[in-house]
Amino acid sequence: MVDLLQYALIGAIVLMFILLVTFCILYLKSRTKNTQTVNTAANTASAKTVKSQKKYNVESVFDFMEFDKIEDNMICTKNGAKYIMVVECQGVNYDLMSQVEKASVEEGFIQFLNTLRHPVQIYTQTRTINLENSLQTYRNKVKEIEENLEKQKQKYEQMVASGTYSDEELKAAFYELTKATNLYEYGKDIIYNTERMSLNKNVLNQKYYVVIPYYPEELGENNFDQKEIRNLAFSELYTRAQSIIRTLSACGVNGKVLDSNELVDLLYVAYNRDDAEIYGIDKAMKAGYDELYSTAPDVIDKKMKALNEKIEQEAFELANQKVIEAKSEKEMELQKREETQDDLIAQLAAMIIEQNASIVGKDVAENAVQKVKEETQKRRGRPKKQTLEKGGTKENEQKEQTSKRRVSKSA
Repeated sequence: MVDLLQYALIGAIVLMFILLVTFCILYLKSRTKNTQTVNTAANTASAKTVKSQKKYNVESVFDFMEFDKIEDNMICTKNGAKYIMVVECQGVNYDLMSQVEKASVEEGFIQFLNTLRHPVQIYTQTRTINLENSLQTYRNKVKEIEENLEKQKQKYEQMVASGTYSDEELKAAFYELTKATNLYEYGKDIIYNTERMSLNKNVLNQKYYVVIPYYPEELGENNFDQKEIRNLAFSELYTRAQSIIRTLSACGVNGKVLDSNELVDLLYVAYNRDDAEIYGIDKAMKAGYDELYSTAPDVIDKKMKALNEKIEQEAFELANQKVIEAKSEKEMELQKREETQDDLIAQLAAMIIEQNASIVGKDVAENAVQKVKEETQKRRGRPKKQTLEKGGTKENEQKEQTSKRRVSKSA
């Protein structure tokens, strides 16, 4: 019995050893297979990466930009396989509305969604407010106001220096000058405050767009050429855009179709977000960034242009100065006429009396002329002559008056 138990124990030990060796062999084989699989997968992934990198390097920039050109207020993509029209929308302040107004806006938006028969995209673009154009407009206006102010100052100084204007006229001119001065100061304050506001880069503005696509595949089988397809696409997109604008108006949202220039600005900001804040599309177009090369104008042409501008400016200033001088001479002539008005009236009255002496009588005419002379002397403040010159007689005086009368008649 003991021997039997010994044989059984030895057999069990041998069996366990065989099983252990078999397990080790299977484990080693599975581990080797997994290592080979991982290496194969890594090699395959690296090969695909190299292949994809080579493919990316030879891609065209137009494939990456996803649009070919802009024409007829549309964005053309994929060689005419897709056309896009964009509607810009003016948002409403939903949070400040009453419950009735909010319900009305929601119903209008539901109506907008229900009327859609084609896919659309809603795009929001955040921009930093650029006040450069507004500042330039303000500067031009203030420059015009300043020129007008200088003219009014010169006019007022001339009125004061001439001394021919009444106090009421001077007060009216001073009032207009004060108004122009206040307007000029107000314009300068607006420019200063706007420039300070433009320095704040945190002033943002959000623009909302509805992007409407159209695929020529919707036409089905056709024999249209590219121009006819583009015209049909424009008609269909414009109809869809107008339908969207009308349905959005029920929500209080106003919209408009972007033209080609506005589409260029939209794409420029989308692909140049950092540069667009300091260098807008209008400046980029003027700078000729899309040109292969640029040439400066001829130096002589530039000098001729500057000289022509200088001549024109100096000619304008000279003309203005001479017009002011001519006005001053007329004013002085008028003043002189006003001062000598009484003397001219007296001389003309004396001539009329002398010419009609035969009608009124010689004695009466001489007496009348004498009275006119006396009044003239009183007005001038000169003493009246009581005696005649030495050696003079009444006959000589009468002869002298007769000769004067003949001279005045001939004159």
